[in-house]
Amino acid sequence: MAAQRYASPSAPPVFSEVNMTYNESSGFSNSIPATQVEIHVSCRDLADMDVFSKSDPFVVMYTQGIGTKEWREFGRTEYIMDNLNPDFVKTFVIHYFFEEVQKLKFEVYDVDKKSTRLEDHDFIGSAECTLGSIIGENGGRLEKALTNKDFNKSRGKIILTCEELSACKDVVTIQFRGHKLDKKDFFGKSDPFLVFYRYNEDGSFTAVHRTEVIKNTLNPTWKELTIPSRALCNGDYHRAIRVECYDWDRDGGHDLIGIFSTTLKELTSNPNLTFELIHPKKQSKKKNYKNSGTISILHAKVEQQPSFLDYIRGGMRINFIVAIDFTASNGDPRNSNSLHFMNPYEPNLYVKALTSVGSICEDYDTDKMFPALGFGAKLPPSWQVSHDFSLNGVPENPFCDRVDGVIAAYYNSIQNVKLYGPTNFAPVIWRTVNIAKGSEQQRPGEDYFVLLILTDGIISDMEQTKAAIVEAASYPISIIIVGIGPADFDAMEELDGDTVRLSSRGRYAERDIVQFVPFRDYLDKGFKGDVLSGARLAKDVLEELPDQFIEYMKKRGIKPGPLTQLRATPSSQSNGKTDQTVDWSNFSPDSEDDFRSGCRNVSHHKTTLTRTTTVMSLRVSS
Repeated sequence: MAAQRYASPSAPPVFSEVNMTYNESSGFSNSIPATQVEIHVSCRDLADMDVFSKSDPFVVMYTQGIGTKEWREFGRTEYIMDNLNPDFVKTFVIHYFFEEVQKLKFEVYDVDKKSTRLEDHDFIGSAECTLGSIIGENGGRLEKALTNKDFNKSRGKIILTCEELSACKDVVTIQFRGHKLDKKDFFGKSDPFLVFYRYNEDGSFTAVHRTEVIKNTLNPTWKELTIPSRALCNGDYHRAIRVECYDWDRDGGHDLIGIFSTTLKELTSNPNLTFELIHPKKQSKKKNYKNSGTISILHAKVEQQPSFLDYIRGGMRINFIVAIDFTASNGDPRNSNSLHFMNPYEPNLYVKALTSVGSICEDYDTDKMFPALGFGAKLPPSWQVSHDFSLNGVPENPFCDRVDGVIAAYYNSIQNVKLYGPTNFAPVIWRTVNIAKGSEQQRPGEDYFVLLILTDGIISDMEQTKAAIVEAASYPISIIIVGIGPADFDAMEELDGDTVRLSSRGRYAERDIVQFVPFRDYLDKGFKGDVLSGARLAKDVLEELPDQFIEYMKKRGIKPGPLTQLRATPSSQSNGKTDQTVDWSNFSPDSEDDFRSGCRNVSHHKTTLTRTTTVMSLRVSS
């Protein structure tokens, strides 16, 4: 009898800890980043592209994936008016992988118009390098000449300074006041502003913050500023900080008033501190020179600020709401020229924009159920105009399953309603305010709402919309407006309060909560027509959201919850279905007065949530 052969027992699966890290250059990678670094950008002796003034430069940074020659836009600096030697405040934060060649390209442009399309601006020049070459330079500072194949003359140079980013979460809140500053203007006083510089390892300084300009005064009081300590001094409280005070000039040739140096330790240790502004040239020439004025600290404090990710990990729910323009100015949906045309071979511009932005928001929405609204259409069977209707035809429950569900409801609506008008934003904004207010009453600090408005035209109810936005700024809401089509959207810039805080009837918005972009700026001419730069669109419209979110939480004193993971589970009373108990039929105020007098108590439990411990690493079997 042959000996019986027994198979050895199977070995148990081997589990290993794998850190899946996102590399901006090449996507997801198994590599563990050595660190995170911050790149500061300056330029010197830029070519002047303007005839009657100086260039208004900004810089675009690109990364290149491993094994590909494709350059991907990583980010852009701010633009600085009339300046051939700019020091940009906005930085680029990127993961550094020691074992990889991380190729970078920097392009410098002169701003020509209000557009995000690079072809609408004058190209000054570019430079290429690797992240390692910046880090490897003495003091982490690399200078490169800018080149432009269309010009033989010098285009200037770019200066890249790189430093490892501190993990410090301290945030500095401080306010300054000037006293008896030097008079710099012939027909007036001075228009002073402050610039803060961080000391670098090679002995140079990098601009990290600029205050606002205060016109025609020698005794300015600047607005309270809040800045991360890692931006100001990389978390090193004893590192030198230089502050320069300038008199603003329209031509960009700002006049130096004076300089003082300090440290974060000094700024936050003595609340009654006063610094003398010293102008080096005046000090060297005048024997009796004392100072060019003084700068005093009104108040200063340091506190730890949680990150956007801390709140998400702590259970904060992001709720995504969509509102789509169904006004007649979009054109007959049966016509191929209509912005709502249902092309069987390609999604229309509304669907492209919705997909680009919604796909990002979907990842953070706990239950993936999105309220989808329309405005400006006549609805059957009465054919009355509505500026706030549910795309799925269910007024009391406008939720759609994921972005695909919103698109399906949109396609269904476009075939069953009549496009009309006018273009009124206020009703859908007030509806969102009402929902957010109810959520705050029921579960303060647990929900944040993002309203995406897709529209083709100029707002018809601008004053009512401004009033609604000012009110919304007091609640956990951010508003994204994407302009679809070729219309003139200049009036929309007023709502995007990046430069001037929005106001209505003498009341100013508590926060800047609106981000507006024209969709056409993200369509590039390709071989077969317009090609959507969806990633760039999503990045630009969502870039301000974390800061808007943090600002609201800070103003309300809301701290993130303990590290958890939210898992949507069926309600015990819903027979396995997601519990949707919001009575949306109650949230259609036609005016601000209706809203104020008719707010209803909201029970907004979209899901029953179970908190489980977050698994911070991915376990896989080999």
